[in-house]
Amino acid sequence: MAESSEVAEVLARFEELAVLEAEFEDVELEIIRKSNTLNVPLWKKRADIVAKIPHFWTLVFEQVPPELENFLQPSDNKVFEALQTVEVSRFDIDNPDGSPRSFSIKFGFSDNEYFENKELEKKFWYRVSKDGWEGHVSEPVKINWKKGKDLTEGLTDAAYKLAQSRSKLGNGLSPAASLKKQSGLPEYKTLAAKIEESTEASLSFFTWFGFVSSFRYVSAEESAEAIKDELARLEKLKRGEKPDEEEDDDEESDVDFQETEVFPQGDVCATLIAEDVWPSALRYYKAAHEADDEDLSELDVDDMMEDDSDEEVDIRGLVGKGRKASDSPPSKKRRNA
Repeated sequence: MAESSEVAEVLARFEELAVLEAEFEDVELEIIRKSNTLNVPLWKKRADIVAKIPHFWTLVFEQVPPELENFLQPSDNKVFEALQTVEVSRFDIDNPDGSPRSFSIKFGFSDNEYFENKELEKKFWYRVSKDGWEGHVSEPVKINWKKGKDLTEGLTDAAYKLAQSRSKLGNGLSPAASLKKQSGLPEYKTLAAKIEESTEASLSFFTWFGFVSSFRYVSAEESAEAIKDELARLEKLKRGEKPDEEEDDDEESDVDFQETEVFPQGDVCATLIAEDVWPSALRYYKAAHEADDEDLSELDVDDMMEDDSDEEVDIRGLVGKGRKASDSPPSKKRRNA
């Protein structure tokens, strides 16, 4: 009898902790809202200034942390030379039906030999599934690759086509039924086969634009329903009532959630850009120039002065300083481990 009482006491404490955890969550979301309100004017001011600095964002992405650099392939470097603008926005910050954790990342490019798009914007919605998972999901972005220049070898196109077909299945299906229907689509089989044939080591960063989820796609409708159920459960706990027993979904699916995911760590990559590179861009830009200064200190100036050529040598130009707006950005510096 005593043991039963102890178990009941522990369960009661767990319920109290669940309510407290939800309160912490509310505070965290409010911090995101207030931080965004304070930073937006500064980010706009920064955008106006860096628009006058040649290759600002190219240099920033040359200095990103290893966690993000691992997603960038040598084949991507030429495209990043055309990178002109980057913008992160919390598009759902004031939407009562959305989440402040949702965000978009927009890249602006000059003319380049790889694709026609001037802008590539990818949105990430923070959603909750009915089976307990929560995180970011996205929709594949259409990249208009020029002939023979698709760095993703057809993966982004195939992911986009599957998303278009998936959207026609309707929202009334359970997650398991939806997955089962998706797996029968020809676009599903085409994408799964392409992923099977591809090698992870050669995947371009631009495959990231085909990312959907590290779990499975969760619709806005499913997320709203899951949040509503969770709020109802918490309200009962606050009143000291026992919440309703959760019903198990008897319908299971043997479909691999990740079978058609072209960039399994796409949410990790997005978060690194949105929460590290974007707010800390000035720091990364300064790091690029500090690397230039380091290279300058390693040059033997006496050897340069002994050059028989009468032409004046711009040493700063050799390490990336003194570039004109039309010049190409410097080659990427190798950071010390």
